[in-house]
Amino acid sequence: MGMDEDSLEYHEEDPPGKIEISTTKPTNTQRDLSLAYSPGVAAPCRKIRDSAEDAYKYTAKGNLVGVISNGSAVLGLGDIGPAASKPVMEGKGVLFKRFADIDVFDVELDHSDPESFVETVVAMEPTFGGINLEDIAAPDCFEIERQLSERMDVPVFHDDQHGTAIISGAALLNACRVADKDVGELKVVFSGAGASAISTARFYVSLGVKRENILMCDSSGIITEDRVDDGEINEYKQEFARDVPDGDLADALVEADVFVGLSVGGIVSQEMLRSMAADPIVFAMANPDPEISYEDAKAARDDSVIMATGRSDYPNQVNNVLGFPFLFRGALDVRASEINEEMKVAASEALAELARQDVPDAVVKAYGDEPIQFGPDYIIPKPLDPRVLFEVAPAVAQAAMDSGAARTDIDIPQYVEQLEARLGKSREMMRVVLNKAKSNPQRVALAEGGDEKIIRASYQLQEQQIAEPVLIGNRDQIERTALELGLEFDPEIVDPETDDYEEYVDRLYELRQRKGVTRSEAEDMIRDSNYFASVMVESGDADAMLSGLTHHYPSALRPPLQIVGTAEDAEYAAGVYMLTFKNRVIFIADATVNQNPDEDVLAEVTEHTAELARSFNIEPRAALLSYSNFGSVDNEGPNRSREAARRLQEDPAIDFPVDGEMQADTAVVEEMLHGTYEFSELDEPANVLVFPNLEAGNISYKLLQRLGGAEAIGPMLVGMDKPVHVLQRDDEVKDIVNLAGVAVVDAQNE
Repeated sequence: MGMDEDSLEYHEEDPPGKIEISTTKPTNTQRDLSLAYSPGVAAPCRKIRDSAEDAYKYTAKGNLVGVISNGSAVLGLGDIGPAASKPVMEGKGVLFKRFADIDVFDVELDHSDPESFVETVVAMEPTFGGINLEDIAAPDCFEIERQLSERMDVPVFHDDQHGTAIISGAALLNACRVADKDVGELKVVFSGAGASAISTARFYVSLGVKRENILMCDSSGIITEDRVDDGEINEYKQEFARDVPDGDLADALVEADVFVGLSVGGIVSQEMLRSMAADPIVFAMANPDPEISYEDAKAARDDSVIMATGRSDYPNQVNNVLGFPFLFRGALDVRASEINEEMKVAASEALAELARQDVPDAVVKAYGDEPIQFGPDYIIPKPLDPRVLFEVAPAVAQAAMDSGAARTDIDIPQYVEQLEARLGKSREMMRVVLNKAKSNPQRVALAEGGDEKIIRASYQLQEQQIAEPVLIGNRDQIERTALELGLEFDPEIVDPETDDYEEYVDRLYELRQRKGVTRSEAEDMIRDSNYFASVMVESGDADAMLSGLTHHYPSALRPPLQIVGTAEDAEYAAGVYMLTFKNRVIFIADATVNQNPDEDVLAEVTEHTAELARSFNIEPRAALLSYSNFGSVDNEGPNRSREAARRLQEDPAIDFPVDGEMQADTAVVEEMLHGTYEFSELDEPANVLVFPNLEAGNISYKLLQRLGGAEAIGPMLVGMDKPVHVLQRDDEVKDIVNLAGVAVVDAQNE
């Protein structure tokens, strides 16, 4: 089945289209409906009547954008009219929601006259917090945007004009950095003189390109002042008319530093590219076929060609989805009256800065597991990079406040945290822990210090002041890898092979001599980075340790259990996962350590897990799970959970609600808990779930993660005498950073 057939089937599948309206408030009872509509809506209506600004308080206006088009210039399809453009506008709504959590009404207008179009959109201002104009033909689009921006008090943005400008502007800034060129000295040639080309040229001037250094070519050649005098150039093209001899694109490209293609495919030859200045920057953005192919451009020169296209199958895709969702997110959240030049520049600079940062593993995996590092083939962030939201939107919001466009001031650090929460509950929860960690960073020994992921995580830990990382491994290898990764930092490195570690051998021998370990064996064992890190933590030279990325879980856990051991008030360690859903967080224990726990283990694991929940600012409510509800089955399995719950309930030191044994749905469904078992000690559904054995816990957390849509953080090791956490072998850099943050908070509590 071809792409067309796939797409038709995708759009036709019931329900047709790609979007729907969903409610954000409860609508389950008669009272809910009375509040949602009549008579309850009268109160907010009166408030808004008295103060129009209250629409942002009592309605969805502040998060609602109108995507508006007449379908006169749909990419690749031309003037197809408003009805035929609706799939595109719905798709735009999908991107707004997916990338920035912005709601959209798409509006297709049957207006070919700019004045009628403008009057209709202006009349819709009470509905929307912002207006995204889409696929409107030039030159009408210029006048429509100008009039709407002047007459409306909400942000108005024509993505076809400015989207490419902002994204390619970020690419231009980084390309200049890579090629060691000065933006102010660039000679820039444009192929194409439509809405996108003119807006991009204007924007490049805002970034520092000199207007007199821009040559713009249309289908008739270079736009010159002679052509203006002859009356063949419209008022918008005249802005970039130059007092130079007439010529074609080939003439314009001689000794040019930058080529910007927003025209048609295949019009630039290798010979034309060879006439450009050294290390040329080539943005061939015609779709689907660039003005010159990626392969031909690279083969045309012996020096470096920094190439960007509009295609996803080549490096440096100029994709507008990197711009408009985040530009509107920042503008909406400060209730901006416009999207001005300062906000656009801020978005472009934030994108450029983000491309220079280390790339998360999740992004690398999404793009084929090939290394992604700042350089000629990576000058623009990838569209699926989740960090774009909380890098670009805050930059836009700050620019709006600085330029006077904002009507609401916000605290940017708090705003970043709010944006992170939009990407998932786990980010919100981890932000609590990471903020605690930053208040007093601790020394964290990283046993597998030579691993690339560990080194990248170490860089982030140090850069963000979450922890003081101590890398254990071969010093030369670690320094070489950091250099290859382009990480400019000076981590603390401990090399068990070359450093003086005699006191660690002594301590290891002292701890294990009555477990069959000889002095010479202790000397060999200390070269194992897991034993080295364990002794380091046990001796107080590090506050916490992480291991396990390159080891099986049991082999990584064994050394710290032998050396660090469990806490004074603990007999058992346990592995806990935090699972985050859209509106709920639960902790699952034990998922990694104790295979068949008795009632003593279950009770202690419950207590440790409750303490962990509190480190995330969550008050624990614990349920000991079984296949039985409160004595409905009388045999060994349920009895253990029941007895553990009884002991905890009778312990005066336990200051959180706990009950069991109970089935999993009884523990988490409020109607079952209160409707059938109103005698339960739990007044709300449980958020700490203690499973009867490791097998059940491990299976359950993986099912909830894979099929239930939960995000998992962990496993977090509880019950140890010092903070020790064991990573999973497929953990990403963000997982390592998160677990190190948990370890730091553990150490602070110590």
